[in-house]
Amino acid sequence: MRAIDDVLGRAAACTAGSWRGPLPILPALRLAVVTCMDARIDPYTMFGLAPGDAHLLRNAGGLVSEDVLRSLAVSQRVVGTREVMVIHHTDCGMFKVGDDEFREALEAEIGIAPPWAVEVAPDVDEQVRRSVAAIARSPFIPHREVVRGFVFQVEDGVLREVEAAAV
Repeated sequence: MRAIDDVLGRAAACTAGSWRGPLPILPALRLAVVTCMDARIDPYTMFGLAPGDAHLLRNAGGLVSEDVLRSLAVSQRVVGTREVMVIHHTDCGMFKVGDDEFREALEAEIGIAPPWAVEVAPDVDEQVRRSVAAIARSPFIPHREVVRGFVFQVEDGVLREVEAAAV
């Protein structure tokens, strides 16, 4: 069975017995979480979140890209979130990819260079600081008072806060 067919079956079984009905558009905690797409990270379980509690924005590395800033702007300006958590993690696949090598490999394989960069820092704490600073500097994000960064240590399950650099 293909993975999509498998999860569609799970969704049908889940919805049949537990659909709580439509939830309000405003996340109950007024919180947005930016994190990596790594399948080992489960913010719902980690923080005891339920559907409707928070916006979860995920991408490779949990980086604050232009698209993440766009999503945070909508999250705050249209839907009403007020706080942002940025969570990166140890043993991230992004640290195994060099920006130049990845771009060159893609260009060699398909004939064009991607219009984006991998944008990885060699140190996970520095990567968190860069992501938090990108949010703090963005004029499109109105609520920048509470933006905090963390590293999830996949080796032991510890979540530790990273002190933000002065912006």
